Amino acid sequence: MGATAIAVTAALALSGCAGNSAANDSGEPAGEITVLTNRTDLVDTTFADYAATFEKKYPGTTVKFEALTDYEGDTKIRLNSKDYGDVLLIPSSNVTKDKYANYFEPLGSTDELSKEYRFTNEGSFDGTAYGISTFGSAMGYVFNRDVWTAAGITSPPTTEAEYLTALGKIKENGVTPYYTNYKDGWPLATIEGNLGTVQGADVRSQMIADDAPWTEGNDQYNIDGLLYDTVAAGYSEDDPTTTNWEESKDLLATGEIGSMILGSWAVAQMQDAAEKAGESRDLIGFWPMPWAQNSTFTSVTASDKFLAINKNSDNKATARAWVDWFTDESGFAASQGAISPVIDADAPDTLSDFTELGVEYLELAPDPVGKEAVITDIANEAEIDLFGNSYRQKIIDAARGAGDGDKQSLFDDLNERWATARATISE
Repeated sequence: MGATAIAVTAALALSGCAGNSAANDSGEPAGEITVLTNRTDLVDTTFADYAATFEKKYPGTTVKFEALTDYEGDTKIRLNSKDYGDVLLIPSSNVTKDKYANYFEPLGSTDELSKEYRFTNEGSFDGTAYGISTFGSAMGYVFNRDVWTAAGITSPPTTEAEYLTALGKIKENGVTPYYTNYKDGWPLATIEGNLGTVQGADVRSQMIADDAPWTEGNDQYNIDGLLYDTVAAGYSEDDPTTTNWEESKDLLATGEIGSMILGSWAVAQMQDAAEKAGESRDLIGFWPMPWAQNSTFTSVTASDKFLAINKNSDNKATARAWVDWFTDESGFAASQGAISPVIDADAPDTLSDFTELGVEYLELAPDPVGKEAVITDIANEAEIDLFGNSYRQKIIDAARGAGDGDKQSLFDDLNERWATARATISE
C-alpha cells in the first residue's frame, strides 16, 4: 500500500487543479479540504478530534466537515455539479459502479488494494478502486439478552420456524419482539445485506440470470418473506409509521423491544444506549440469521460506506492523505465495534457471540466484468428499490393489513416485474 499510495499521490499532484497550488505543486498534503459525512452525531466530537490529530501530523492542513442529515438525497443533487466536497462517502443508492469514474478519483488497482484492505471489490469498477471501505459489518440481528432469556431462548434459532416461535414467546411476555424502523426507512434497506446467506458468494450473478428471485429457497425470498411473516404474525410494533431510529436504541436497551435485524455496526450503538440506561453493555447480543445449513450459521460481511475523492477536487493530495489516515490510523472501525477494512486488524468484540457459535463469514464475489451495474439496472427498470426501503414498506403495509395483496401476490408481482426488466436490459 505504501508504494501504491506514493505513486497515486504523485499522480494526483500532477493532475491537481490550480485552486490549491501549495498542495498540488509539491505533492505533499497542505491546505484545506472539506469532507462530507452522514455522521451528524460524530462531526463535532469524534471527527473533530480526528481532524486535530490529522492536522498535527500534517502541519498546514485543515479538515472541515459538512454533515448531511439526508446524505443520499443531498449528494444525489450535488453530484450534478462539481461541489461535493473533496472527500465524500459514495452514495449507495444514487451511483452505479459504471459511473464511478465520472465522479471519483481512482485510488489504485483493485488487485493491489485488495492485498491490504477488505471489501475492495465493492468500491471498484473494471479493476480500478474508487472507494475504500470505512468499515465492514456482519449481518444478523441485535437483541436484548434479558428479553430473550426471559422467554426461554438462550441459543439462536436455526430455522425461520424456530425464529418466529421465539418471537411469539417474547410477545407473550408483553414485549414487542421485533422493530421494523419503518418510518426512517434506511434500516429496512440494510436487510438486503443478508443476500448470499443461503445461495452463496455468487448470488448477484445468479439473480441477474433469474426471472424469479422471490421464489422459496432463494435469499431474496428469505429476506423479504421473513419480514412479511414477522409483521403478519403481529410480532412488530403496532404502528410502524411512527417508528424512530434514535428512540429504538433506548427501547431495545430498556427491554421494550426484543430485536432488530441490522449489521453488526449497530451493536456498539445499542450497547451505548444500554450503558446510558444504567445497564451492562453485555445486555446487548448479536446472533446470526435463522438460516443455518447443516447446523452451521453463515453471515454475509459487507462494507458500510466507501470513502472517495471528488475527481474535481482542487486538493487531491490532502484528500488522499485523509483517506489513507482515516482508514489506517484513525481507529474509526474499532470505535464502532465494526470489522476493520484493514485485513490485519483484530476482530471486534461486538462479534463475540459469532465467535462462540462458529459462524462462517461470507464476502460476496465481485460481479462479472462488464456486468457490475446489471443488477441495479434491472432493479431500476423494474422500479424495485432493491437496495432501498420503499418496496419493503409496501410489504409491511400488506402484512399488517394496511395495503393491498398478500405474500404470494406481492412476490408474484415482484417476479413478474423483474423478469420483464431482465428481458429489456438484455436486449
